[in-house]
Amino acid sequence: MNLEQIQEVLDQLKNGIISEYHVSKEDFLPFRSVIVNRKDFKHFRGVAQRGGHVIYQYLDSPRS
Repeated sequence: MNLEQIQEVLDQLKNGIISEYHVSKEDFLPFRSVIVNRKDFKHFRGVAQRGGHVIYQYLDSPRS
């Protein structure tokens, strides 16, 4: 995934177009590097799955 694709997916999560997004182990580091630099970083929740995959969701209220 390139940075533009990652931003598009994150915006879709934020706008409620998609409810969750599955990130493969190979795409995790680039995906996370984009998320941590966003102003709404605390609204994203990543749930680790077996095998190194992560499911990201967007929360209405920021996590603590």
